[in-house]
Amino acid sequence: MGMTLAALRNQLPEGGLFGGGAWRWSPEPLKLTKAEVRQMTSLGHPLSKFQQASDALYRRSAAGKLDHWLAELLDEGKSDWLARLQKEPGLADQFPRVIRPDLILTDTGFSMTELDSVPGGIGVTAWLSQVYSDAGFEVLGGSNGMVDGFRSLFPEGATVLISDEAGDYRPEMEWMVRQLGENWKTASAEEHVPSAGENIYRFFELFDWEAVSHARRMGEMSAAGELNITSPFKPHLEDKLWLALLWSPALKKIWEQTLRGNHLRRLREIVPFGWVLDPTPLPPHAALPRLNAHGWDEVAAFSQKERQLVLKISGFHETAWGSRGVYIGHDMPSAEWSERLTHALEQSSEQPWILQEFREGRRIEHPVFREDGSVEIMQARARLCPYFFTDQSGNTSFAGCLATLVPADKKKIHGMTDGVLVPCMVE
Repeated sequence: MGMTLAALRNQLPEGGLFGGGAWRWSPEPLKLTKAEVRQMTSLGHPLSKFQQASDALYRRSAAGKLDHWLAELLDEGKSDWLARLQKEPGLADQFPRVIRPDLILTDTGFSMTELDSVPGGIGVTAWLSQVYSDAGFEVLGGSNGMVDGFRSLFPEGATVLISDEAGDYRPEMEWMVRQLGENWKTASAEEHVPSAGENIYRFFELFDWEAVSHARRMGEMSAAGELNITSPFKPHLEDKLWLALLWSPALKKIWEQTLRGNHLRRLREIVPFGWVLDPTPLPPHAALPRLNAHGWDEVAAFSQKERQLVLKISGFHETAWGSRGVYIGHDMPSAEWSERLTHALEQSSEQPWILQEFREGRRIEHPVFREDGSVEIMQARARLCPYFFTDQSGNTSFAGCLATLVPADKKKIHGMTDGVLVPCMVE
C-alpha cells in the first residue's frame, strides 16, 4: 500500500485544484490515535450549538435583553444594512450548515484557532479522500464522505456562487460541482441574479459584499424566505471575536445558561483563553484576567518570555483569512510587538482585534516526497481541518478531514508551498 508522486500528480483534475497542486505530497495520510479521532469527529454538534448560542446572545443584546455592548461590539466594522439585516426575524433560525474548525495538534490535545463557516478546501479534501481511499487507505469520512456531505446541504441541487476574491478556490469548487451532478452549477458571485426559490451555496465572505452586485438583494430575499442560502447573511458569525467572548468574565453566567455543561467544557478545552482588545482604561484596582497586567501598555512592554500570545484581526476583513492579520508575540522583536498591539487598539472601534494564548503544535514525523519521487521523513507540525455538514433535517455530521503539515520551525500553520496536504486516518 502506498502512493507514488507520479501517480498523485497524474490524478490531479484538469485545471488543477487549489493553487494548482502547489503543495508537497505524501505517500500516506496522517495517522491519528483512536482517541484523537473520537474527539475530533464528535465536535460537530457542540460547535453547531456554540454558533447557535452566539447568535442568540447577539440577538438578545441587540434587542436590549442583554447589555448593548455585545451587539455594538459585533456590529463594529459592518455595513449598516448588514448589521440591520442580521437582526431580521426571518434570519433567526438560519445558521451556517458547513462548519470547519482549524485545530492545531498539540501535546495536550487540540487547540482551535478559528471556526470557519465559509471554508475553502472542501474540494481538495474530497479529492484527496477519494485518491487515498482508492490506494487502499481507510481515510476518515471515507472515499465519498465530503461529496455526500456537501450534497446533503441541498439534495435537489444548488448554485455555488464564487467571488473573484475567493478565486483561488474556484478550480476545487468547480471539480466538486462536477462530482455532484447536473443539478449543481457554479456561477460568478459578482454577476449572479438570484431568483425566487433558488438554492445558493455562498462562497464569498460578507466583507466583500460591495463586489457582489446583488448581495443586498440576496440577503433581503433570504430574510423574507424567498431564497435558500447558506451560510446565512450573519456577518457576526464570521468574526473570531466569539473565541475571546467565550472567556469574557461578563458573559460567564450567560454561557453557562445558554450552553449545555458538557458542550461548554468541550469548547473551553479546545479554545485558548482570549481577550477582546479594548483601549478603555481599567479602574485603578482592576487587572486583565490571566495577564496580571493593569492595562494594555503593560502588555505592550511584556518580555519575549511573557509574550506567548497571538494577536489576530477578528474577521470581516480581507486580511482575516490565510494567516494574514495574525501576529505571534514571542516570534517578533519587542518594538514590533508594541507597535502591532498599539495599532490594534487604535483600530478597535472600526475593526475589532483579539488576543489569545499561544499553544504550540506538537512535533510529529511524517513521510514526504522529494521532487525526484524519493521519500524523506519531515519534522512537522499539523493543523487539522475537519468538515461538518448539517443536512436539511438539522443533523450535523463529520464528512472528512484535511491535514496541513508544515516544517516544524514554522510558527504559523497554513497552506504554503513547503506545506503538505493529506487526508487523515486512524493509526
